Amino acid sequence: MSDRIPLLNTPERYGSLNIALHWMMALGVIILYPLGLYIEALDYYDPQYLTVPQWHKTLGVVIALLLLTRLLLRTFTLSPTPISRSPLERMLAVVVHLTLYLLLIVTVISGYLIVTAEGKPLVLLWEISIPALPVQIDDMEEYADEVHFITATLILTLAGLHMLAALKHHFIDRDNTLKRMLGK
Repeated sequence: MSDRIPLLNTPERYGSLNIALHWMMALGVIILYPLGLYIEALDYYDPQYLTVPQWHKTLGVVIALLLLTRLLLRTFTLSPTPISRSPLERMLAVVVHLTLYLLLIVTVISGYLIVTAEGKPLVLLWEISIPALPVQIDDMEEYADEVHFITATLILTLAGLHMLAALKHHFIDRDNTLKRMLGK
């Protein structure tokens, strides 16, 4: 087998596209969560009151686009054969991945609903604008904000468990699970 990483997945390994998407999304989530908490602490007179939320919203849309790409790849390309022989571990891996995808989708949608709750478009850096929904719901911002915080916290928690499982595979099981996502 060649050491060159293929663009798409093979039965033996993840492709460079999936590896890049995985790590870009992980980094994005790691940046977005504390940035969101920081935004909550800003008051109206803070000089960063307008700029930091713009970065958060823009990075959130980037994550949404990466997620869409990742879901399309997952739907239309094969996944590497699981290394674990344990049916329980394989089932847990599927449940965790699907739950992470679901939580990411809900977090992205709730973030959009927070920003567009008053019927104004979602304006990103460089004045890129995404229109609001034509229908407004009473108290949508409050409900969406609560959902956004809860799902984002669950993502971080589940991602932490996901990381611990990868480290368990690497250091205890001594298999190639982590190495495959590192491109080795």
